Amino acid sequence: MKAKSFLKVLLSSLIFAGSLTSCGSDSPATPDKPGNEQEGEDNGGGSGNEENKVSIAMGGDISWLTEMEADGIKFHNYDGTQEDCMKILKSLGFNAFRFRVWVNPANKYCSTKDVVAKCLRAKALGIDLMIDFHYSDDWADPSKQTTPAQWKDLGIDALVQKVAEYTGATCQELKDNGIEPKWIQVGNETSDGMLWPLGKASTNPKNFARLFKAGYEAVKSVFPDSKVIAHVDRAQDYDHLEWLYSILADNGASFDVIGLSLYPEKNDYISFVSQTEANMKKLIQKFDRDVMLVEVGMGESYVTECRDFLTRCFGLSEKIAGDRMLGVLYWEPQCNSRWNDYKKGAFNTQWRPTDALKAYNDFIASK
Repeated sequence: MKAKSFLKVLLSSLIFAGSLTSCGSDSPATPDKPGNEQEGEDNGGGSGNEENKVSIAMGGDISWLTEMEADGIKFHNYDGTQEDCMKILKSLGFNAFRFRVWVNPANKYCSTKDVVAKCLRAKALGIDLMIDFHYSDDWADPSKQTTPAQWKDLGIDALVQKVAEYTGATCQELKDNGIEPKWIQVGNETSDGMLWPLGKASTNPKNFARLFKAGYEAVKSVFPDSKVIAHVDRAQDYDHLEWLYSILADNGASFDVIGLSLYPEKNDYISFVSQTEANMKKLIQKFDRDVMLVEVGMGESYVTECRDFLTRCFGLSEKIAGDRMLGVLYWEPQCNSRWNDYKKGAFNTQWRPTDALKAYNDFIASK
């Protein structure tokens, strides 16, 4: 683009004297770097990520979105203009979205059909995609990894086969709709395995590895280029992380990316990010895998601190050698405590982004 503009200017200067100066004023304006306005002020929120040259994922898990929209929530830009939430987030610098998928949810949300619909919307915006298999009918996290109701009576061999079939079929449905995720999680915060009790890592480590391997191979059979993530919480706790990833590595289960969650508080986020940096370096050295923060968040009332927290998280990509830190995803940034009483979102009660999310375009502008 710059070369063409130069030639145009040069040609004009040969024909019209003095036109070089006037042509120079036609150069594209440098995107404004978001300022330090407080939450809710009319500040525009940045110019979007059309010129985003960062190499890492800077995104969020927005799986609640379709349910929120059905509940009548209307999202707004910094200036108060109502707009599609995905478009708002893209304008703030988001380049990746993550969507969880449940096996047989009680309602339609986070079902395969719902996930496909959200992925198609994101794809139309040019957003990279991450799929997060929970292998449950509802939430799977460190406190619970409930086997889907239709699978609960299966033995381990049949359960391994079911994981393979379900994972492969879901991936194939995504592919049939023209969706190719860049990353796919096999399990969500599998800090003590998944599909309890048979796949509980502390009591059945080999079973957990078998189940993960089945999911990994099923993903690769449909999406050989997608990176498979093994996801564990508490990025600041190295012993916890090493224990879980060693179970997979020592029992023949492959994984491409070490995916971590990090949820600090106002008084400890600086030390948590510092410890996460050290842990990432040790994990890369031990397991030779890329690393990624697939979930982060902080209390919604700590806008200034959250902005700094996100900036520090993005900055880890510059402190981890070899481009091995792949990115950062905020968990449900479009929320606030008015939605399911979730207190770590980053939109205010008028459904406008807080200044915390300016960290995205701040980081882009610094490149």
